[in-house]
Amino acid sequence: MSLKLLKSKPSTTGFEVLHECSEKADILCTSDTEDEPEEGEEERESDEDNTPLTPDTPFGEGERKSVTNSDVTLVTRRRGKESGREGTMTAGARHEADSRFGPLLRNLDSFYLKGAFMRAKECFDRPLCSRPGAWIDIIEREAEANNQSFKLTAGRRRCLNMGSYNYLGFADNSPVCTEQVMQALNRYGVAQCSPSTELGTTDLHRQLEAEISDLLGKDDCVVFGQGFATNSTALPAMTGPGSLVVSDSLNHASIVTGARLSGAEIRVFRHNDPDHLDGILRDAVVNGNRATGEPYTKVLVLVEGVYSMEGEICDLPSIVAVKNKYKALLFVDEAHSIGALGKSGGGVVDYYGMDSSSADILMGTFTKAFGSVGGYVCADRDTCAYVREHSLATRHSTALPTPCVQQILSVLSIIRHTEQGRDRITALHDNAVYFRTRLQEMGFKVYGHKDSPVVPVLVYHPAKMKAVSNMLMDRNIAVVVVGFPAVPIVSSRIRFCISAAHTREDLDYLLGHFSEIGDCLRLKYNKHQGLIA
Repeated sequence: MSLKLLKSKPSTTGFEVLHECSEKADILCTSDTEDEPEEGEEERESDEDNTPLTPDTPFGEGERKSVTNSDVTLVTRRRGKESGREGTMTAGARHEADSRFGPLLRNLDSFYLKGAFMRAKECFDRPLCSRPGAWIDIIEREAEANNQSFKLTAGRRRCLNMGSYNYLGFADNSPVCTEQVMQALNRYGVAQCSPSTELGTTDLHRQLEAEISDLLGKDDCVVFGQGFATNSTALPAMTGPGSLVVSDSLNHASIVTGARLSGAEIRVFRHNDPDHLDGILRDAVVNGNRATGEPYTKVLVLVEGVYSMEGEICDLPSIVAVKNKYKALLFVDEAHSIGALGKSGGGVVDYYGMDSSSADILMGTFTKAFGSVGGYVCADRDTCAYVREHSLATRHSTALPTPCVQQILSVLSIIRHTEQGRDRITALHDNAVYFRTRLQEMGFKVYGHKDSPVVPVLVYHPAKMKAVSNMLMDRNIAVVVVGFPAVPIVSSRIRFCISAAHTREDLDYLLGHFSEIGDCLRLKYNKHQGLIA
């Protein structure tokens, strides 16, 4: 199916952040007796009402609530509306003493940054001095000025790596890949020093595009130099004013950015909920463009193969059935599923055994299973030709470096044509199932699908996030912890990334220590509730 494409222009309207993880409460402190707005307040509120933000708050969906004591009233204030859903955001504190003093903190973001994040800052941005294999070397550092900065030391710590996206283990030294990459480096140099549309495309780039399109069963492929830019610049080339984008509520920030830049109308459906998607598409077909009443020039549904914060796999068969019912187009982000799912590593379409035509556009990155950088978009020839010509990344950003291209080609050859490649895919699956099952048996609250290489474990409380990260580091285990605003403020979690390079001994080493820490910090929530999953 050829995708009718529109040249995009920056959107001038607001767009609510798609992620459930960005919830914010609009808490306003006012005097009990203060009924009249302050001078200029109504005008400010009117301006802000056109800025739709996250729909949910701890008090509900934009509903006004109050908690009154003798001095102040706490209320939530409606801030705007997008796609039929109300948005709120913190607006600062107003008190009867405001005429003399300004607020110390402007909003919840400021409060979290000063009160929570700075205390846990040592859990993030840990510097490495090795390849991101199953085991890594982390440079030790000392905090200065209450975690405002860190000073590197001469110390090194050898740690089990449970945070890198090294799904198939190719980020570590692979003799075949390394030799071929060095040959490409000697022949082509480090980088092309030119965009793809000028002098940045080599025969290796064309070979990579042909290999990816053949793997995924598509007519053509466009390769990008950076994964985030693939979504954020390809989507504006595919859609524009007059189009409708329908996006899963937990889509990645790169999809959010690309959709916002496109200028298309955006509606959000509940995560992995085909029934809600059906209702939105039905309304779009019946009522058309909300501003003009005219039919949409194009309707594009955006989903991910594996959701990186939840570890869930897209319900692709149901999503495809709905999009076919209303003749919409489907865009699938396979960043965490290409190479990691399916018998041949073909991603979520391969995982479900569906035809390649099920999804109109397949996007993915080379930063996970391939141990490289960059991304791609696969579709029909007309769509790829238009994206290649009009995407800001292909026109203005330097092309994917040829040594990185060769790394991807070498990995593709191993995956598709050798027993070693199939063994790695099987090992990743077996490790993911084993690790997730053992965690559930211990009583941890684990999110996601059993076949997903992403295994999130809930710790809930932000303070526990810091404690568990440091306690694991003391045991030479490096993990990624995720807190607000990437996830809801009371849904802090550890995101374990499983690799085919992990041995069973590696996983058992982690499980033993993590079980002890779970008992110490009371992280085994299912066990405590008698609800072992």
